[in-house]
Amino acid sequence: MPREAKAPARRITAAEAAGLVRSGMWVDLAGAYGQPDTFDAALAKRVGEVADVKLRTCLSLRPLAHIEADPEARSFRTYSWHFGGYERAKHAERLCGYTPLNLGEVPDYYRRFIDPVDIAVIRARPMDSDGVFNFSLTNLWLRAVIERAKCVIVEEVDGYPHVNGIENGVHIDEVDYIIDGGHSPMGELPNPPPSEVDRAVAHLIAAEVEDGACLQIGIGGMPNAVCVLLKDAGVRDLGVHTEMLTDGLIELYRSGCVTGARKNQDTGKVTFTFGMGSKRLFETVDVNPDMLCCPVDHTNLPQNIMRNDKVVSINSTTHIDLQGQAVSESDGHRHLTGTGGQLQFVRGAYASEGGKSFICLPSTFERKGVRKSRIVVDLTPGDIVTTPRSDTMYVVTEFGATNLKGRTIEERARALIGLAHPDFRDDLERQARTHGLICTAWSPGCSLDKVGH
Repeated sequence: MPREAKAPARRITAAEAAGLVRSGMWVDLAGAYGQPDTFDAALAKRVGEVADVKLRTCLSLRPLAHIEADPEARSFRTYSWHFGGYERAKHAERLCGYTPLNLGEVPDYYRRFIDPVDIAVIRARPMDSDGVFNFSLTNLWLRAVIERAKCVIVEEVDGYPHVNGIENGVHIDEVDYIIDGGHSPMGELPNPPPSEVDRAVAHLIAAEVEDGACLQIGIGGMPNAVCVLLKDAGVRDLGVHTEMLTDGLIELYRSGCVTGARKNQDTGKVTFTFGMGSKRLFETVDVNPDMLCCPVDHTNLPQNIMRNDKVVSINSTTHIDLQGQAVSESDGHRHLTGTGGQLQFVRGAYASEGGKSFICLPSTFERKGVRKSRIVVDLTPGDIVTTPRSDTMYVVTEFGATNLKGRTIEERARALIGLAHPDFRDDLERQARTHGLICTAWSPGCSLDKVGH
C-alpha cells in the first residue's frame, strides 16, 4: 500500500538526518550504487551515542563508515541481503550478518513478514521536473522499503545516469527529508578479462544459444565470456531479462545482437533490476528508452521469467557434488556471497518454452599451492546448497557439458566425473563406488554427453 501523505519534504544536513536515528531502530541503507555514503559517514559519528541500531544493506561497493567506526559493534549491527567482498571480510570479523533469501522474494518479505522500517535512506539522482528522484542503476526492492518505512530520506547526488524503468524512482511526496550527497560519479566495476578456462566453458554454452534466445547472465568472468563469443557468432534478435546488467550484455546490445524483438514480456527492452560495470555501461543506459530497470520481483520471480521463450540462464558455482548439488555461496561455514537469483533463474529458465539453465565452473582451484577438484563426492560440512540436485539442468566445465535432467544417481555421477579434471577422475570414481553412487555390480558405461543430448 502507498505511504500516507506526509508534510512536505525538508532539506536537512547529513548530521541532522543521522540525528534522527534512535537506539533499537531498524535502518535500511540502499545497497550497490544506492549506498548513501554521506548519511553513513554522519551516522558513524554517533558511535557510543546509540545502541542496538540494526541496519540492512546489500552488495556494498565501498566500506561502510558505521562499521569501520564501530569495530566492537557497540552501537550498530549490520545485515546484508547479498555479500560483496567488503561484507565477506566483515562477516569474518563478525561485523556483518547475512539474511537468507531468494532475491526476487525480498519485496514480499518487506510487505508480509518484516516489521515496518524506522528509517530508509536511498542515494538517488536529483529530483526531475516531475518531482521524481531516479534510482539510476539500483532498483531492487526499494519501492517495497519505501512503502514500509516510517521515514524516507533521499541522499541526492549528481553524476549518476538517468535509467528508465518500472517504479525506478521515488516522488517527493513520499520523501520526508533530502540531504545533499554532492557530486559522486559512479565507481567503475568492469569485468575481468576472461581466462582460457572461461573461454572454453563459454564456447560450449554459446553453441547452444539460438536466435531469439532471452539471456540471463550472472556475476563473474565465465558467464560474461559467453557474451564475448555471442557477439562474434552471428546470433540475432537476442533478448535480455536478467537480474544484473553487465558490461558483457551491454556489448551485445551495442553490437546489435540484442533487440528484444522476440520477447513476450517487455518486448524490445533490456530488462534488469540493477547494473554494475564500466563507464561504457553508464553512458549506454543514460536516458536510453531501450533500458528497463525494474523491481526485483519483476525480474526474478520464476513465473515472470518463464513468460519469455528460450530463456538461457548462465550462472557460476564454486563446486558441485556427484549428485548435482551446486554450492554457490559458501565454503563450509564461511559465507561468500548469497543465493541471489540463481535458483529462481534456474527454475524460470527450465519452465520457459525451449529454455535452458547452465551452471558453470572451472574443474579445479588452487589453495595454498595445492590443486583441488571443484567436482566432489562429499560437500564440505557447512556448505550451503544453492541449486538442489532436483533443479540442476546443464553443468559445464572446460572439459565438456552434460544435462542432468532425468538422469539416475549413477548416470549423474559418471557424467560429472567426465567433467572433472583428468587428474581427479579415477579417485572420484573410486569414492563414488565406495559410497554406492556407482554400483560396482553393474557398470553399463556412461559416456559424457554433449550439451542438449
